[in-house]
Amino acid sequence: MVIRRVLAPRIDFGALRRELGLPEEFPADAQREADEAAAAPPQPPVDRTDIPFVTVDPATSRDLDQAMHLARRPGGGYRVRYAIADVAEHVTPGGALEAETWRRGQTIYLPDGNVPLHPRTLSEGAASLLPDDDRAAVLWTIDLDADGGTVAVELERALVRSRAKLDYAGVQAAAESGRLPDPIALLPEIGDRLTARGLRRGAINLPLPEQDLEPDGEGWQLVLRAPVPMEEHNAQISLLTGMAAADIMLAGRVGLLRTMPAPKPEAVQRLRAAAAPLGVHWPDDVGPGQVIAGLDAAQPRAAAFIDQAAELMRGAAYTAFDGELPERPEHGGVAAAYAHVTAPLRRLADRYATEVCLALHAGQPVPDWARAALPRLPEVMASTDRTASAAARGAVELAEAAVLEHRVGETFDAAVLDVDAPPNGKSRPRPPGGTVALDAPPVRARCLGQLPLGERVRVRLVTADPAARTVLFELA
Repeated sequence: MVIRRVLAPRIDFGALRRELGLPEEFPADAQREADEAAAAPPQPPVDRTDIPFVTVDPATSRDLDQAMHLARRPGGGYRVRYAIADVAEHVTPGGALEAETWRRGQTIYLPDGNVPLHPRTLSEGAASLLPDDDRAAVLWTIDLDADGGTVAVELERALVRSRAKLDYAGVQAAAESGRLPDPIALLPEIGDRLTARGLRRGAINLPLPEQDLEPDGEGWQLVLRAPVPMEEHNAQISLLTGMAAADIMLAGRVGLLRTMPAPKPEAVQRLRAAAAPLGVHWPDDVGPGQVIAGLDAAQPRAAAFIDQAAELMRGAAYTAFDGELPERPEHGGVAAAYAHVTAPLRRLADRYATEVCLALHAGQPVPDWARAALPRLPEVMASTDRTASAAARGAVELAEAAVLEHRVGETFDAAVLDVDAPPNGKSRPRPPGGTVALDAPPVRARCLGQLPLGERVRVRLVTADPAARTVLFELA
């Protein structure tokens, strides 16, 4: 759902690309390997093209990792079929393309075009689950009981065919009108059950609106979006698959998990202390995830509370293991063991974790090339995660400054999302302030002054510098 948008001028993202050292083209030998793989697509041993899969992604995406088909099981419960692009069948271990994907780590997204992990002949062509073409996939079949609990998991390489490329806005409109396509007609029902199970486990989701940039003629639109319900339901299917993958790898004592410490008790206590002043009701027997799930992030006080809750979600990492199980295998946000396996076109780690799962599920040895990669993946993914975050935030900061460049001195309505912690004697003192979110344009930026957390204020623009990607306000 679009909450607010404003037109931004023409923006050159070239400086940001150069600052981050993003590659422009693939080396000739890597590109050649990709082209050869695209010209000779793999032939999986099992044909599942009779299953009418569909994909659900942002409208402009062409790197389609996942396709879905949902059905009821005879006697009760559900069958989730989740087909994931079989990237490993397109990339030769030890080849030039594999080496280049290790250098890139993941796809980096910028408003003027992405920097793909794989050449577009694969990522947006032969390996992508585009509609009306047969594609090699790793097919997860997960049976659930009536409450959404997993009762069986099957995993195989298979040939699949997507029947339609759907987007979030379209499926949300179809859900609201009761006209969801058959392959995903059960998505709201299954998604609700999986969400409820997650909240009972202690899972935490932070539904803050996201800032984004969209092309608009010769300029850009700065957009603030809140996730639509169907987007959240779709995410639950990916989480379900990631938990199934983690269980397989833990049982086999080898793999790669996405981990995060459980929220620290002192962080939960600080958040609980902030609840009453922000008007958030928090019963004693309810976890933070359940409290957050009941809030409307469009309300300033609720948005401030959710922003404070980000403190609970620290320390995400990749954890490789082989033989000895990790001391802390869980992901605190998921409240369960979890692995990344559903986006191999866009994330390097997913290719190797998937190969481990395939081997373990079949009772076969994990391929040497996959096993040897596991210890090296956490560092590569951590480094490229930082690059991806810097690219996303840098692009928005540039757009914010460009939108406001000629409005220095004007005042705006805003909500206070965060306030600086009191100085502890160790940090360098700085003027009091915090983070505010403007009503329009949809900008989040630092503001100086004694700010009241969760309240509405008037702020004055002090600085808007596109070259430095800096915006600063002061309390008016």
